[in-house]
Amino acid sequence: MSPSKKRRVLLIEDTVPLARLYIEFLRAEAHDIVHCTRGGEALDAAAAAPPDAVILDLKLPDMDGLEVLQALHARDPGISVVVVTAHGSIDLAVEAMRLGAFDFIVKPFNADRLNLTLRNALERRILARIVEGYRKDLDRGRFHGFIGSSPEMQAVYRTIESVAVSRANVFITGESGTGKEVAAQAIHRASPRRGAAFVALNCAAIPKDLLESEIFGHVKGAFTGAAGDRPGAALLADGGTLFLDEICEMPIDLQSKLLRFVQTGTVNPVGSGREQRVDVRFVAATNRDPLAEVQAGRFREDLYYRLHVIPLALPPLRERGDDVVEIARSFLVEYAREEGKALSSFAPEVEARLRAHDWPGNVRQLQNIVRNVVVLHDGQQVLPDMLPPMAGPDAGAGHGLRAACGMPRSAAAEEDDAVQPLWRVEKELIQKALRLTGDDVPRAALLLEISPSTIYRKLQQWRVAENAAGETAA
Repeated sequence: MSPSKKRRVLLIEDTVPLARLYIEFLRAEAHDIVHCTRGGEALDAAAAAPPDAVILDLKLPDMDGLEVLQALHARDPGISVVVVTAHGSIDLAVEAMRLGAFDFIVKPFNADRLNLTLRNALERRILARIVEGYRKDLDRGRFHGFIGSSPEMQAVYRTIESVAVSRANVFITGESGTGKEVAAQAIHRASPRRGAAFVALNCAAIPKDLLESEIFGHVKGAFTGAAGDRPGAALLADGGTLFLDEICEMPIDLQSKLLRFVQTGTVNPVGSGREQRVDVRFVAATNRDPLAEVQAGRFREDLYYRLHVIPLALPPLRERGDDVVEIARSFLVEYAREEGKALSSFAPEVEARLRAHDWPGNVRQLQNIVRNVVVLHDGQQVLPDMLPPMAGPDAGAGHGLRAACGMPRSAAAEEDDAVQPLWRVEKELIQKALRLTGDDVPRAALLLEISPSTIYRKLQQWRVAENAAGETAA
């Protein structure tokens, strides 16, 4: 308890001289004391301004003190009530404690006894509020797109809530698949900017020669193919949030232009000599160690300190305890509904395997595993033999694709002795995925962890090649 903050104490005592004595006893603690002589009056006062503690006489002119205690406790189960009576008995004390009293004092008593009891009651009230807040956090299994009740994620939720209301830039770090974009969206949704745009830009997915145009925009004729003016992500995010994912992949020469944007709040579209002012809140993210990138000379130190105002580290799935099962259950329900399947739960052995796996691909890997199970299997419950091999990113692309297509380990082992051309293996895997999904390209792409456009492009290439071969043979 902070000594500088006054605590509100409600004193319910119908004998005025005694009430004055108690107030004198408590003077040294400098509490804010509200005195009431009747039970009804005290309940009204407690409703108008909830007290931190209550000193209650059990004999009141309008109602029984135990009734007041019961009413106070019903309204606020965590309230600390010290019962005072001249008619003390073991039975009465037990009844008062059963109804929620913190302690029981029999008249007469001295100032030390009252102050010590009240001090303990106030400390108990503070602890009760802390525990209540912690329990609320534990009950918060979902938060702006996140799923998980672990203490590690509760800390993430609290950080997001704290930083969302500010204008400060946020730098999110975490392994691939931990939900960095989900965190950025959560910051935006919880902020006063929620009514404006959230614009996400993946610095690793855009060719280097186009990245500047994607961020700042361009004017007609700025370069070959610029057929018209085009606003960049900075202008689109005006008034909202600009999320720069994989920021450490940004070319070093472009970092200097981004630094100027962050410092001045102005952008200069490619090919334009006119600056435009925008109001943007920056959220950056990387799966690397940004400070190590600075030390290696791959990331500008001044840009790092401009963006790294508030760090937010996302824990890997392997450190989140039972969150893995909680997330898997959510995915199972969602995908089963999408696919029209009856799968609704995991067998205990499956949940044990999910908990034991280290999930190098984090939530994204778990998502793909559950999708695989739902697409390829039927039934009410997910059984152990339905799980594909849960290979990580370091297991090799071929093994990852075999796992995604549900190919048994024995088939993979048989192929080890005969190496086939890559294009043929690729074609066989895509065809197998299409067979398993009934030629549903989007679902096959999910199994293979590639874009549907890649499958469409490959199918077109094979069709053209087959047609050309047929014409040659003719």
